[in-house]
Amino acid sequence: MINRIIAALSAGRLREVERFRRRPAEVQGEQLERLLAKGAATAFGRDHGLWNVKTPGEFQARVPVRGYEEFFPYIERTRRGERDVLWPGETRWFARSSGTTGSKSKYIPVTGDSLADCHMRGPKDCIAFNVERYPRTGVWGGKTLTLGGSRRMEREGENALTGDLSAILIENMPAIGRRWRVPRKETALLPDFEHKVERICAECEGEDVRSLAGVPSWNLVMLRRLLDRTGAANLSEVWPRLELFIHGGVNFAPYRDVYRQLIPSEGMHYMETYNASEGFFGIADEFGEDMLLMLDYGMYYEFLPLARLDDPSCAVPLEGVREGVNYAIIITNSGGLWRYMIGDTVVFTSTDPYRIRISGRTRQYMNAFGEEIIVDNAERAVRVACRETGAEVTEYTAAPVFMEIDSKGAHQWVVEFGREPRGGADAFAAALDRALTGVNSDYEAKRWRNTTLMPPVVTAVPPGTFMRWMAAREKAGGQNKVPRLANDRRYVDDILSIVGRRPGPEG
Repeated sequence: MINRIIAALSAGRLREVERFRRRPAEVQGEQLERLLAKGAATAFGRDHGLWNVKTPGEFQARVPVRGYEEFFPYIERTRRGERDVLWPGETRWFARSSGTTGSKSKYIPVTGDSLADCHMRGPKDCIAFNVERYPRTGVWGGKTLTLGGSRRMEREGENALTGDLSAILIENMPAIGRRWRVPRKETALLPDFEHKVERICAECEGEDVRSLAGVPSWNLVMLRRLLDRTGAANLSEVWPRLELFIHGGVNFAPYRDVYRQLIPSEGMHYMETYNASEGFFGIADEFGEDMLLMLDYGMYYEFLPLARLDDPSCAVPLEGVREGVNYAIIITNSGGLWRYMIGDTVVFTSTDPYRIRISGRTRQYMNAFGEEIIVDNAERAVRVACRETGAEVTEYTAAPVFMEIDSKGAHQWVVEFGREPRGGADAFAAALDRALTGVNSDYEAKRWRNTTLMPPVVTAVPPGTFMRWMAAREKAGGQNKVPRLANDRRYVDDILSIVGRRPGPEG
């Protein structure tokens, strides 16, 4: 009965999705037209003459591509309570995420329109796609367990509220949605992750949980704790009707086998989503690795080939993309972000309809656990660790140590020292850990009480190791540089093989 009701309610929405599958350029043109009409009366709109923009080409000519640093003055005015700066009216909500070169955290505006147009619409479409593909699904007869971040809402000034996007969504969830959701709101918003996990396990152990939603790494910590608490061999013994995990935030590939061990059910399905503070961008509507780019979420897209990252004039609208090319995403949305480069890169796997895979970041990074370490964070932390321990670092690179069924994640730093640190590699690792906590709020959250990330491991290698490695790759000298960060282990394991070390931190 529930499935029939959801299917009936979703029918109209699925027709809208089919329309943007068939007529993507037309739908994107409508999105831009509506955004320009709204933005014309704002301070940003007056500064850039949006009232007189009629075409995508005029829009590109009037509004430069910006990153967070360039947007910061407008966002700060909005956070201080000024109205009509980036979007009509007052913006109360700001999603806090990992920072940039200049600050520990970013504050992304979330307006009432972006909540309705985008952030709240994505989960509804996940429901519609699931019922469409699996008409006999039993998911919606039970509960959905959602595990969000651990940064509760904080008031800034008279009206601004900042926190994790998940906390903003919980605060704005309609009453009908709470019927299917666990844990209780008070538990979901607990700032102490360890305490929250214990409370969730206590509350949900006896619930009829049929679906999960959240970041794979965070959920893995919680699910292991639940198995320890119950003594069950796997999750199918705790929640026998569990059949869906809606996940996003980090690459799921390293976690896939672990989840198959945790949930050994042939009826278990996994739906990847692309949801960020800036917007809800994609859903794996066919339950594969590719995600359908959602084109009617109050969002206008442009794409800049990664090879031309230094020339924003090369940005193209949706109809200008080609399959197999790495693109940096530029968005204009109903949250008041105008030609904003979010820092992610995607590859189109199809242009009929438009399907994407996340390919990385515009900068080197580590984000295996949602920590979003960028090179600037790493360089600053290495400098601090050198200063504290008297060390000199000539080369380094870092990579994740992925979670296993019985172990948490970590980072491994392979370092070539010109001068050894006082106290050895362990002292250097401790200083590095403290410094990263100070410059990156997402890393700080994951390291809190070892919730998701264990302390970093520093592996020292002999002088000349990196030069030998670069030479073996025919990248010695010239403008070639050692990659500082990677979101997989191919560089680290390759370097360790040169010095005869086994892969992994114990090597």
